[in-house]
Amino acid sequence: MTSHNLPLSARAGKLVGSVIDSSTSLLAKQTHDIVRFAMGAPASEAVPVELFNSVPAAVYDASSYTYGATEGEPHLIDALTNYLSTTADPTGRERITITSGGMQGLDLAFKIFVDPGDLVVVESPTYTNGSATALSYGAELLEVPVDEDGMDVDQLEELVAAYGKTPKAIYTIPNFQNPSGTTLSLPRRKRLLELAHQWNAVIVDDDPYGLLRFEGEELPTFNQLSPDDPLIFSVRTFSKILAPGLRVGWVETDPELQQLVINAKQAMDTCTNVPAQHLVAEFILRGGLDDHLVWLRREYHSRKTAMLASIERHLGGRVRTTNPDGGFFLWVTLQGEDAKINTQRLFDIALAEGVAFIPGPALSPGGRFTDAFRLCFASCTPERIEAGIVRLTAALDKARAELPFGTAASTGAR
Repeated sequence: MTSHNLPLSARAGKLVGSVIDSSTSLLAKQTHDIVRFAMGAPASEAVPVELFNSVPAAVYDASSYTYGATEGEPHLIDALTNYLSTTADPTGRERITITSGGMQGLDLAFKIFVDPGDLVVVESPTYTNGSATALSYGAELLEVPVDEDGMDVDQLEELVAAYGKTPKAIYTIPNFQNPSGTTLSLPRRKRLLELAHQWNAVIVDDDPYGLLRFEGEELPTFNQLSPDDPLIFSVRTFSKILAPGLRVGWVETDPELQQLVINAKQAMDTCTNVPAQHLVAEFILRGGLDDHLVWLRREYHSRKTAMLASIERHLGGRVRTTNPDGGFFLWVTLQGEDAKINTQRLFDIALAEGVAFIPGPALSPGGRFTDAFRLCFASCTPERIEAGIVRLTAALDKARAELPFGTAASTGAR
């Protein structure tokens, strides 16, 4: 039977996949050296391998290798709750469900709240793995522009009014947004909460980077601004602060929703990886997380500064970048004549030059931002960052030369 004769579901046509995740496979196939600004992953040296390896074997017994409670291992929930009680955003254990990474948290949110035809608001640009998950449940997407203060909530109101349908969910990455690096301002957080209540729309609060602030003033979370609010579905993960391969995250929800979250998760994977949960719990209990976060913040601040300085040296006025106070990413927008270059074409040239990034159209459900791209500064040392920006500059010169009436050499500041 050929694929066009298979009895595919209507949902199958909405499974758009991920350019971001596919870049991992693409890069693995390359035989030349690549500076990897593409995946939003911690650097290998940022993963606390030695501390993980120091966890005593006694932590693991037969209970580590059997099925666990769907809501999560009790001692991980206790360890996480105790740790969060030392932060500005404490919570209760009855609000936590352990997930298989942040992506499962997003899947649970859209699975529970979105029916086919429902409107879901997304930032533009956005983490398109999240928007693709909403699409897989039949959502209609409304892209709302992002500026230096995060999602433009004033435009959100106008766009919803013009659309003629109120949203069922609002998907936002409030801190050091992926891909822009911007942070949703306090007035906009408050107004977004007001609109969510006006529309009875759930805020899917995706915050993988909130613990990675290295500059600026910490802002209150949605949960701090509106405690015990059933319209807030918070998605968190250890992927960015420990290791993505662990596939351990959590969601924080209204306690009355937890059984539904458990029911939905049981239809996916029964339970999150139990040995990984035991490892994370032990890491927290041994007091390693605070020191590790201090190191990460210092290191990522240094890497962001190095990337901005390298861009200024080699690209100058040819690009405009964001300047995040935390997280992993810079958003880069081409300027002048260079803005005529499609960054999907630039990606192909850059890959051949030995540097990878994520093109702007991959970070918009509608394929916008052909003149922009995302760079991850977290994954590379300052020395590798410098090499990568030099290669990116060479690629931009080659792409510029392909333009009609383009110059064969760079005309930008160096």
